[in-house]
Amino acid sequence: QVHLLESGGGLVQAGSSLTLSCVSSEGALDYWSVGWFRQTPGYEREMVASISWPGTKTKYANSVKGRFTISRDNIKHTVFLQLSSLKPEDTAIYYCAASRLTSPPPDQSTEFISWGQGTQVTVSS
Repeated sequence: QVHLLESGGGLVQAGSSLTLSCVSSEGALDYWSVGWFRQTPGYEREMVASISWPGTKTKYANSVKGRFTISRDNIKHTVFLQLSSLKPEDTAIYYCAASRLTSPPPDQSTEFISWGQGTQVTVSS
């Protein structure tokens, strides 16, 4: 397993952008696929985007296609989620997660074995 730490969340207005970051405390995410999920109270955790190792393949939820971009910097051992054209319905706690499944990148929460603590994203209208 790897220990993950998310950062970059915050309170923004609708239409704004944010970039979330996910790093491993061990300093390496080599050979791990990484996914971003989000969850709001009373709802199941939803896959937002995932990226394979070393980053050649990605997947997105239909609700964020064209607005969110997942990427990774393998030198800095960081996975990013760029959020743009944010909507109030994007408000959630965003989690990053790591999976040993490589390609195609997994998209089911059960396929991920390590999770971060989450970072709150709040979008005001």
